[in-house]
Formats: sequence, structure tokens, C-alpha cells
Amino acid sequence: MPVPLLNCDMGESFGNWKMGLDEEVMAWIDCANIACGFHASDPGIMRHTAALALRHGVEIGAHPAYPDLQGFGRRSMTCTPAEVEAMLLYQVGALEAICRAEGGRVSYVKPHGALYQDMTRDPELLRAIMRAIHALDARLPLLVMATADTGAVRAMAEEEGISLRFESFADRAYDAEGLLVSRRLPGAVHHDREVIVDQALRLARGEALETIDGHSLVLASDTLCVHGDNAESVAAVRAIREAFNAMATS
Repeated sequence: MPVPLLNCDMGESFGNWKMGLDEEVMAWIDCANIACGFHASDPGIMRHTAALALRHGVEIGAHPAYPDLQGFGRRSMTCTPAEVEAMLLYQVGALEAICRAEGGRVSYVKPHGALYQDMTRDPELLRAIMRAIHALDARLPLLVMATADTGAVRAMAEEEGISLRFESFADRAYDAEGLLVSRRLPGAVHHDREVIVDQALRLARGEALETIDGHSLVLASDTLCVHGDNAESVAAVRAIREAFNAMATS
């Protein structure tokens, strides 16, 4: 079976404030989810990160969010579907302009944080995001969560005329429905490198994970999200890449 693409959230610094180890991580991933200014980043950071991705031959994805710099986009906001659609157009369009200036293009869209979680639970919000992508470029895939049952989201994407990439997470705990456990709960985020690499390999092989409530869960995913905001997580990304390379050649 094909090895999932590795994607990572990038370009989340702001002005003189630095976040993440983008320079160290970029060499080990396939896809960079670049923040578009609403939860993190600014035009200069966006352009620098896009150029870095292009130098490494990494796909660029737009990482739009709620307008929540202070909360890093992790707080839900009461926005209408029309407002969310306009937010997507604004953010993805800005990154596309920057990418074109650097000789590249946006290749996919992955909403960030609370917006990503909310679209998983709110069909009208999800439809608004799909409409925005179709209006911009129907060829852009939308990254959505690989859950236990993906039938409804597949049907909606077909109705709206866009494609999907299903995403799983190497460093997050899941519940029985295949949804991410809230960061507010203990055990929601894995920090041990061996645990993260083991979960990545299980997902890549199509093997079952144990959910936080003790169930068995199998997720079919096209891409695997990894994080590189500290030295230990960078080491985990490198270990996952090396393990995936070994799988691909075996």
C-alpha cells in the first residue's frame, strides 16, 4: 500500500516572535501547511516559508483559520457559513499570490485548529469551506479527518465538485469514532518519540490503533500530520521519514 504523505504545520511565527523549527523540519516532509495570517504568521513569514518549501520540493498547502491570533486559532468562533466562506477565499487567495511571486502554487487546503474541528462536526460549515475551494480552484484537495465513517463527507465533496485527502495524526489520541481527543484531556497528545513513530507506522500499514476508551480503530489515510515545534518532535519526524522510506523500498 502507498505510504502516506507527511504534512506539517509551518510558518507560524509572527514578526520577531518565533515558533517552530521550520528550517529543520522541511527536509523531512512532503507537504507544508502554511499559516495564512489569521491564527499566526504575517506576509513576510508566509513568503519566507513558501520559498523554503519550494527550495525543498515540498507541496504548499494553505492553512486558514478563524481570526484568532491571541488564541492561536484554537477557540471556536460563532461565524456564519457565509463568513467562513469569505475567510477561506481571503486567506487562501493571499497565500496563492505569495506562492506565485515565488514561482509556486498552493496545492491543497487544510483548515487549522478549531476551524478544522468545527467543520468535522458542522456539515454547513464544511459545505461553506468546500464552496470556497471550488470557487478558487476546484482542483485543490481539501484535507479532512480520516474517521471511522467517511461516507457523508465523501458524498458532500462529490456534490460540491471537489476532491479530498484524508488525514490522520501520529501524535494525537483518538476516540472510538476516529475523532481527536480534546487537548484539554490527559493523554490527548503523545510526547514520547517511540509512541509517535509506532502510531505513524500502524497508520501507514493500515493496522488498528487502540482508542483512548479502549476500542480498536482502523483509519485509511492519504496523509499523516506530524509536528516539529521542538527538538524531540523534529527527531520524531525524521524517524518517521526514515521508517516510511524503509517501508517503500521493502
